Amino acid sequence: MPRILITGAAGFLGSHLCDRFIDEGYDVIAMDNLITGDLENISHLRKLPEFTFINHDITEHIHIEDNLDYILHFASPASPIDYLKIPIQTLKVGSLGTHNCLGLARSKGARILIASTSEVYGDPQVHPQTEEYWGHVNPIGPRGVYDEAKRFQEAITMAYHTYHGLEIRIARIFNTYGPRMRLNDGRVLPAFIGQALRGEDLTIFGDGTQTRSFCFVNDLVDGIYRLLHSDYSYPVNLGNPDEISILQFAEEVVQLTGTNQKVVFKDLPKDDPTQRKPDISKAMKILNWSPLVDRSKGLKLTFEAFQKLSLAELNKQDHRNFKNYSKK
Repeated sequence: MPRILITGAAGFLGSHLCDRFIDEGYDVIAMDNLITGDLENISHLRKLPEFTFINHDITEHIHIEDNLDYILHFASPASPIDYLKIPIQTLKVGSLGTHNCLGLARSKGARILIASTSEVYGDPQVHPQTEEYWGHVNPIGPRGVYDEAKRFQEAITMAYHTYHGLEIRIARIFNTYGPRMRLNDGRVLPAFIGQALRGEDLTIFGDGTQTRSFCFVNDLVDGIYRLLHSDYSYPVNLGNPDEISILQFAEEVVQLTGTNQKVVFKDLPKDDPTQRKPDISKAMKILNWSPLVDRSKGLKLTFEAFQKLSLAELNKQDHRNFKNYSKK
């Protein structure tokens, strides 16, 4: 039974990766310090003999007993509402946390895949974004703590590959959605669905002409699985190139939920990207991968998952205490 460590395992993407690798017959070690993760996301796995959960902050030394074949490094705040509250921890998990994961991979002779992001492209001046584009990023802007953490993460990972011969994989992940997203994490899709279910107006930041490309989580997980088992060591875009404006997307959510909310507009946050669309030619060629779930089906599945939440859960505010982490 191959053995894999998944960091950030109690988060949205991490928990779905745990499901996939359990289904594929792996012994899964799930690691999370629960700053932004939720044990409820992996509660259905906790009693399985092939699943182990470790509550640990990967910016501290990581110890895993016995052998380890693979590491998926997905620990990081990933939404603006999180990384703006804990900017230092966000930078540390991208630097110290990645360094610790790479050191562990080297000591175990394990292959490591890191979760990078489309945010390395910043507010892009090239459209769609290819892996060869170097980006347009403000390193000292409000989003810089996340963007630069991920850019450094890629750089140190490639250095370990170049100088230590470490087996690495780099996934540049574009906007992903699906069940288990946090309604209050500040990202577009859960915010819209949560507002619709609560009977609130849908809030658009900016004029709504900015674009995103949304990939359903099952498709993304399949791309990650294929990339991990490929022989390609350079960044690969993983996302759905079906581009849509935020205003059009809001209208789709209103139609899906059967509500008649108004759309209200607020100022666009500083450095918020105006366009986002992946060029997935490389993933199609190298991994024989492209998304299979169209947005209408994916939205329906996601909406049905959110519909099961109680009114109290829909109205629940985020009471995470970031104070201790933000000062470290």
